Amino acid sequence: MDIDTEAWRWFWTVLAAILVVGEIFSPGFFLLPFGIGAGVAGILAWADIGNAGVHWAVFLVVSVIALLSLRPLIRKQDEGEPDSIGANRYLRRTGIVLEDIDMKAATGMVRVDTEEWRAVTNGEPIPAGAEVIVSGVTGSRLVVQAIDRQPN
Repeated sequence: MDIDTEAWRWFWTVLAAILVVGEIFSPGFFLLPFGIGAGVAGILAWADIGNAGVHWAVFLVVSVIALLSLRPLIRKQDEGEPDSIGANRYLRRTGIVLEDIDMKAATGMVRVDTEEWRAVTNGEPIPAGAEVIVSGVTGSRLVVQAIDRQPN
């Protein structure tokens, strides 16, 4: 059973649109190369070049070429550390103790950049005014360690 030319034109056009729009809602660049392949096959169908077999072959070849061409771009985009969100953005940052950090008394407040956070420590109590570095996040509290400053 042969589908008429008009149906193939719309098939490739709708498929290309679905794949490109689907790419917006999916992680990575997986659907985009197939959307490009469907778009090229659709252009051939609308230009009345070839038959359905030619369109399928062009779809597959263009999709594979697009997939291989986009891989270096995707790898380059994925390099490096992802941006931290929430309190994790303060990891390895320094701050100032505003209120003595004492695990026994359950007290402690630090300022990192312009924000104030409750803080805990795994070591000895840290007095107000000391400089600290954020080593972790526990719930809504920053885990900090005192920075030892050696006089020159």
